[in-house]
Amino acid sequence: MSATDASGRAAQRTDAADEAEARRLDDEQRLAEAQEERRGTRPDWSPLPRRAGLKPNASPLLSLRTPIPARWRWTLAVASFVIPLLIWVTLNALGTIKPMFLPTPVAVFDALLKMVESGELFSDLWATTQRVLLGFGLAVVVSVPLGIVMGTFDAGLALFEPVIAMLRYLPASAFIPLLMIWLGLGEPSKVAVLFLGTVFFNTLMTADAVRGVPRSLIDVSYTLGARRGEVLRKVIVPHALPGMIDATRVNAAAAWNFVVVAELINATAGLGLRIMRAQRFTQTDRIFALLIVIGLLGLVIDIALRLLRARVGKWAA
Repeated sequence: MSATDASGRAAQRTDAADEAEARRLDDEQRLAEAQEERRGTRPDWSPLPRRAGLKPNASPLLSLRTPIPARWRWTLAVASFVIPLLIWVTLNALGTIKPMFLPTPVAVFDALLKMVESGELFSDLWATTQRVLLGFGLAVVVSVPLGIVMGTFDAGLALFEPVIAMLRYLPASAFIPLLMIWLGLGEPSKVAVLFLGTVFFNTLMTADAVRGVPRSLIDVSYTLGARRGEVLRKVIVPHALPGMIDATRVNAAAAWNFVVVAELINATAGLGLRIMRAQRFTQTDRIFALLIVIGLLGLVIDIALRLLRARVGKWAA
């Protein structure tokens, strides 16, 4: 093949490519014109209706995410206790439920006074509180560092999350037979029930709080010259601390739920044991009294943790 023939064929290929490109551009131009014509024939959107603005004198009680006055806050807090009490009294007055199933508030108060006078209430309360503090305290000691590792390092999350996500679905009460075999019938088995019932949930909730730290804060810290340990101590942990306290609040309530189950294991004292004995003799007034004691004690713990959160995390929303 001569050089003249090769150059001719190259010129033909170039001309064919130019013609294909020209046809593509023409097709795009026609498509754009057709879209413009259709856009021109589309009816205009109807204007939005005029709406009146918020009334300046609207009640903050019905406004979204609006702080309410302290007077209203205390009034509503008192009403949250008074309304159930009124419903309770009304049901007793109407006689719709037998006193054996729903005792009167007076009968419950009398049962509470008798337990106070005999001294059994304080001994049971102290025994139960010790178990909760020890079992849930151990859960916090284990779950908080583990949650920080899972929330900070992807490797920690990949290593621990699958097994913890599986273990949290196992009911703590299902471990009671094994714990009785492994640890016996004493206090260790009761504490272990509380530990197993709360440690997995508190770990995952702590990890979620740590993962909520904005990445921008970490990047800025590195830009300003902070090292990895300093970022962890001075940025990640302080930012996640209010969330970790909230997780502790939630799981502290779960610990008080599990303590009643734990005290079924050959307990000699405790509020859960006292409730089971009252159930055996259909002493519903004592059961109600003990439930009220547990609820009030849990409320005190919840308020204490709220105050702690407000003190260490004033900047948190």
